Amino acid sequence: MTALVRRFGPAVAAYAIGTSILWVLLMVVLPQALMVETSFHYNLPVDEQGGPNDVYTLDNYAALIENDIHHGIFLKTIWSSVLVTVLALVVCYPIAYYLAQVARGRRAGLLVLGLIVPFWVNEIIRTFSWFLILSRKGIVNEALLGLGLIEEPLRLLDGNTGVMIGMVYAYVLFMVFPLYNAIESLDRSQIEAAKDLGASTWRIHRRIVIPHAKPGIAVGCIMTFMLAAGTFAVPALLGGPRSRWFTEVIYSYFFDGGDWNRGSAYAFVLLILCVLFIVLMMRLFRVGLNEIAR
Repeated sequence: MTALVRRFGPAVAAYAIGTSILWVLLMVVLPQALMVETSFHYNLPVDEQGGPNDVYTLDNYAALIENDIHHGIFLKTIWSSVLVTVLALVVCYPIAYYLAQVARGRRAGLLVLGLIVPFWVNEIIRTFSWFLILSRKGIVNEALLGLGLIEEPLRLLDGNTGVMIGMVYAYVLFMVFPLYNAIESLDRSQIEAAKDLGASTWRIHRRIVIPHAKPGIAVGCIMTFMLAAGTFAVPALLGGPRSRWFTEVIYSYFFDGGDWNRGSAYAFVLLILCVLFIVLMMRLFRVGLNEIAR
């Protein structure tokens, strides 16, 4: 705030800060508060809302534990989101390191452009393209059949395989750029010195690069996990009944069943889980909010 006042004056600084606070209150805090309030009520007809039957209850939350199907879908969604996050980190770390410490000039620019251009297309269209690639008559199965590696097409869709592939691809930028931003600030002389002293590539990354990139890893993991846990389009297009996502259950309560109260409870449980994941990542990588913000 002090920097804003010095640079733009108190009036502009107050306007910028006030607008930001108002935006957060109206677009984040208020909707979440209404959702929480709704989750503690029964799903009643409009004429009974606010009446004697409209009391606070925990039944909407208890339903998640008592319903074995929804409970299983919730646990599978969390575990799958963690797996997507790990896979995205494994895929994106070498890319981010190459962009930040190896690639130079035109090559680096072309690589960044190659990462960004596909995301100029709508997410649903990009996800549907994976549906065409992974289908029984898609490029992957046709190539494997042509090479003689398989005798019949693989079922890459209607299960978790297609969903995992689609999610890792959908959120690759949210992992690459935080990693790139952290690794790019690393002094290359540290890496050169380690090489001169005979350190192996694995040791250089374990002792120098990864500790320096911890804030970027934390941010990338947080963003990827939250997007994966809260996605709807990818599992809806690439999955099936066997790979149903928890957000699909929430969607069905809101728009198919008309039970906004239970849908709000399920959504709030998912929100709490995402907040706990943020805290876990901050503790695991020993970073604070200031380091993540940088």
